[in-house]
Amino acid sequence: MVAFSSQAKTYYVATDGSNSNSGDLNAPFGTIPKAISLVQPGDKIYIRGGHYTINSTIYISTSGTKADTCFLKAYPGERPVLDFSGTDFGKRGISLKASYWYIYGLDVAKAGDNGLNISGGSNNTIERCSFYENQDTGVQIGGGAHDMTIINCDSYYNADPPDYGDADGFAPKLDVGTNIKFIGCRAWGNCDDGWDGYLRGSDNVTVILDHCWTWGNGYFKDGTDAGPKANGNGFKMGGGDNSNSANLKHNFYLNNCVSFDNKAKGFDQNNNAGTMQLLNCSGYNNLSANYRITRTLAAGQTLTVKNCVSYQGKVDLADFAIEATNSWMSPFSVSAADFVTMDTTGVSGPRKADGSLPDVNFFHLAKGSDLIDVGTNVGLAFLGTAPDLGAFEYDQTTGVADFQQKDLKAYFAGNELVINYQGKITHPVICKLYGLNGQVISQFNLKSVQSRFNYSNLNSGIYVLELSTDSGRLTRKVMK
Repeated sequence: MVAFSSQAKTYYVATDGSNSNSGDLNAPFGTIPKAISLVQPGDKIYIRGGHYTINSTIYISTSGTKADTCFLKAYPGERPVLDFSGTDFGKRGISLKASYWYIYGLDVAKAGDNGLNISGGSNNTIERCSFYENQDTGVQIGGGAHDMTIINCDSYYNADPPDYGDADGFAPKLDVGTNIKFIGCRAWGNCDDGWDGYLRGSDNVTVILDHCWTWGNGYFKDGTDAGPKANGNGFKMGGGDNSNSANLKHNFYLNNCVSFDNKAKGFDQNNNAGTMQLLNCSGYNNLSANYRITRTLAAGQTLTVKNCVSYQGKVDLADFAIEATNSWMSPFSVSAADFVTMDTTGVSGPRKADGSLPDVNFFHLAKGSDLIDVGTNVGLAFLGTAPDLGAFEYDQTTGVADFQQKDLKAYFAGNELVINYQGKITHPVICKLYGLNGQVISQFNLKSVQSRFNYSNLNSGIYVLELSTDSGRLTRKVMK
């Protein structure tokens, strides 16, 4: 749950505003830095829609607190575009060196370096933002920054001249801190990688990716090859340099992630010596390999790959991999008939009203596929009698239907999980709360249509609530 103070001030910025104004809704400021210069913990900044031409980096250095988060948000129903094309090459768009900020609903484009650089700080949340056509990585996180959450964000067509060898979509890398989460994010058409976790200065840090998609990396916006320095991996999971003599560990946990049509590898170990866990992931048509994880890990680290799908691409996994029910294992076989379509139309299309990923048919299992209901229960929510293989659960008429709770409300109010159930409870309703790593945190039966459960010992973050009855299952993401 994002906190704010009842004493907080609210400032507004608009394209037709003036920094000599008061900053009120009817007298907005003309620039974002003016509003930021006044912010104290708990304050909010709303940016009105429109095109902002910006010629210098926006610096954020004042921190909020756990009790009083600072906000930088698009005005409700509007979409501001922050165009940094006026910045010099090598100059970032937004530089965030602070803690407890919530940034929402912005387009950040054409900066001379990173669109957003987060260095240091903790407990920042970036939601429903897009980062594109910047001259380095869209979002880079380092400087020890830790406990960050990136939700429903896109990063695409980022390219860094002259060698085009570093611009990724998202890069929790180099000296990054631990506990970085990406939820429902997309990265495509970046000249280097979709995600890059290369380390230099950090060790034994953790990144979690949940329902993230990446494709077409290693190429320019027009689809041409970005050159020999452009790696073109989907998810590059970290490690040190090519020798990695320090055995640097970047612990990567990927759930329900998809990587396709990349210039090199879909899921790439790089030189990572840390723990890697891939659950219900899908790889397709990545030129070098869909999955390549072959180098020896550091002592005590593990590689787990379960319920994953590969189609039209190599799978190179070391013998030490802990595997179960992957599509390349007996008795499975994969063909185009297993999928509704391999047409990628819509993958970069508009998100749904709540900011979640668009509904597409691409890579979804077709009726009759032998990849349905044959997976291993790894703790992730699923439909049917057992998990399916791959990132998308089969939910058509022959599957176990989503039971009729379309208006179910589930949310955290402080430390309490609130569940408002539609209709009468005539049969057992089993509830499970999952962490994003798939671990079951608690399980209980719902006794009342309006229920509250205390989770005072639960850390802030994103969780998955699953409700199941004899007639089906239903899941909701909830933020504490």
